[in-house]
Amino acid sequence: MGRKYFGTDGIRGRVGDSPVTPDFMVKLGYAAGKVFAAQSGGKATLVIGKDTRVSGYMIESALQAGIVASGADVKLLGPMPTPAIALLTRSQNASAGIVISASHNPFYDNGIKFFDADGSKLSDETELAIEAAIDQPIVTVDSKELGKAKRVSDAAGRYIEYCKATLPEKLSLRGLSLVIDCAHGATYHIAPSVFTELGAEITLIGADPDGFNINDGVGSTSPSALRAAVLEAKADLGIAFDGDGDRLQMVNARGELLTGDDLLYVLAMHRVAQGNSDAGVVGTLMSNMGLELALASSGLKLARAKVGDRYVKEVMKTEGWSLGGESSGHIICSDVSTTGDGIIAALQVLAAMQQSGRSIDELRSGFVALPQTLVNVRISKGFDLEAHPQISEACQAVEAELEGKGRLLLRPSGTEPVIRVMVEGDQTVDIDALAGRVASVIQAAA
Repeated sequence: MGRKYFGTDGIRGRVGDSPVTPDFMVKLGYAAGKVFAAQSGGKATLVIGKDTRVSGYMIESALQAGIVASGADVKLLGPMPTPAIALLTRSQNASAGIVISASHNPFYDNGIKFFDADGSKLSDETELAIEAAIDQPIVTVDSKELGKAKRVSDAAGRYIEYCKATLPEKLSLRGLSLVIDCAHGATYHIAPSVFTELGAEITLIGADPDGFNINDGVGSTSPSALRAAVLEAKADLGIAFDGDGDRLQMVNARGELLTGDDLLYVLAMHRVAQGNSDAGVVGTLMSNMGLELALASSGLKLARAKVGDRYVKEVMKTEGWSLGGESSGHIICSDVSTTGDGIIAALQVLAAMQQSGRSIDELRSGFVALPQTLVNVRISKGFDLEAHPQISEACQAVEAELEGKGRLLLRPSGTEPVIRVMVEGDQTVDIDALAGRVASVIQAAA
């Protein structure tokens, strides 16, 4: 069945435009309350957390009204990183968790993500059940059956202590100088405490949210601010989170950006050195071919999932592996977290540095990325790549030139109306020209 509301990472859009409207959110809350009550076989409890967007207040209130009308209870966490909501869903014995966030998007966008009772992304079946319930009329339960809402006052402290506990016992971050960029988002009151309490010396940027400045020139999608701050502070490393804290980017002492592929390689090799490695690592279709080659040289496999951390997690579960992630910086360490967690992933990297006594550059030296370029082509709603044979012909021509030397990937975004054209290859091919050739054909058709 096709989906009417859910994309690859929940429901997302511009605030005020359908479906990110108060009336829809009331229906969504009601539908979720009904579906999770049916799954749990009794009264459901849902936890709600949000990032720092001004629209979070409106959406939180609307969801709360719908959930309570369905007869389910609500626990309000306030501004919290997405992975913290996954954790607290489990620790509060809730039926589900709801995240109000549009992640790395500008403040005028917002959206909804769900976690099940185990703190994992919802199955397709549950999402479809919620969609079906949204289109049914709201029938408020009798007053004696209405749900109740209360705030969890110690949510931030619980998550801070959990993050700290993911480091090996007695390991500290003393001696490390870090720049932490919170993107004016959900980690602003969490990350500083975690890293300072573990002993690091930190310089803090992007930690003064006003409801409108989330991801604005800071954070993992705008790493120039982090790079400049690392150089100015002469720090050992810079760490930037996105608006909801489920992804990160790192910058080395020279201000050079490290991708999610770099971090996956560092973590995988550290696990090999510690003698607790799985047979492989899960990446995505966008993971650099150089990562696959570097892992193979150490006897590890790279399994590729569809883009999206939920799909990475699914392949990790199938393979029985505990490490996976995306080039964008979503890193899942399933032995310590159920979902992508920027803070915990950063701590795992820092633990590798502290335990090995090596710098981040030394730890990633065995990975050499193949040159890769990405072009985003804006499209109209409902655009179908397969309906335009000229696009297929252009792709076939480029793939013929890349044969044995690289690869081409076309991927519709799940969060915005664009087609992503990715080309990677060795030094013998002009990847920018090849990507531009395909992108221009798509643009003409769109």
